[in-house]
Amino acid sequence: MKNKTSLLPREEAQPSRCPDNSAFKQQRLPAWKPQLTIASVLSSFFLTGAFCLTVGVCLVLSANSVREVQIDYSDKCSDCSKLRENSSNWNKECHCSVNFTLKEDILGDVFMYYGLQNFYQNHRRYMISRSDAQLLGRNVNVQRSYCAPFSTYGNGTPMAPCGAIANSMFNDTIDLFYNHNSSVIQVPLLKTGNSWWTDKNVKFRNPESYNLSSAFAGTARPPYWQKPVYLLDEEDERNNGYVNDDFIIWMRVSAFATFRNLYRRVRRVRHFAEGLPAGNYTFRISYNFPVTRFKGRKHVILSTVVWSGGSNPFLGIAYLVCGTAATLTGFVITGIHLKLRKKKTYFQRR
Repeated sequence: MKNKTSLLPREEAQPSRCPDNSAFKQQRLPAWKPQLTIASVLSSFFLTGAFCLTVGVCLVLSANSVREVQIDYSDKCSDCSKLRENSSNWNKECHCSVNFTLKEDILGDVFMYYGLQNFYQNHRRYMISRSDAQLLGRNVNVQRSYCAPFSTYGNGTPMAPCGAIANSMFNDTIDLFYNHNSSVIQVPLLKTGNSWWTDKNVKFRNPESYNLSSAFAGTARPPYWQKPVYLLDEEDERNNGYVNDDFIIWMRVSAFATFRNLYRRVRRVRHFAEGLPAGNYTFRISYNFPVTRFKGRKHVILSTVVWSGGSNPFLGIAYLVCGTAATLTGFVITGIHLKLRKKKTYFQRR
């Protein structure tokens, strides 16, 4: 009688789950395992501490060498501030002047900033209230964006640009004058070249048309603006519309409630070829940005820059703290090592 098992179909061979016999999969590659000795550990801590302390001292000294003058004009322009608190006066101009004195020359490139205090830009709803597609010059439906309630007017006219960030753009006009020998000289200021190259050439573009006014036809300015976007700079077509430097810089929101944005650069010609000479100066401000309702303050800052940036010692202090911590840790480990070695020697002698 034939074996019944021989009539059954032969089971297919199961593939092996073992990894291939290679140096990589069998973990036979050459390896190096560092041996942590007390000499290597202590040297790494002390070298790290010395490096951080050296860099920190250089950064702090560099930040302290920055020349900076900060003028608070919130109270000095109080009359204009009261005028701007009433929204019905949006079309009325208001100017104020602030005098100050430079006791020493500010040599080199001089940058003018405007500073805001107690103005929070880090709220999530505020940060996302923009349309990046619109800022690229595309024809988009802003009602489907995050711009609401600053997307369209009641009659359906879309805002250009839309969103809370654009609507709250800083729009004070600041001019600087130098009082020299009973004559008043306006300091030449550069209003272009202040924004990042990637923002100016990649992230912001105007709609394509034969002129800007026709490109923005069918749109309206944001409620808090005094003029449409295609009139931000009527003198320079390359600095108008969405590619305006002041607008681009404002659209990069700050993480803190107190911040400063670059406004102008001093053009180094004639009397100001070496920088700003010592003497009496006057800021003439066209006041348009009210800050009283949110208890804010406004400043104008004149500052130089160095290889490490502006007058911000935070990075240098951070390096000093890290270097001090690494050095103290090295001394602590050294003390523990010496104590344990003495104890080990004592027991070996016994």
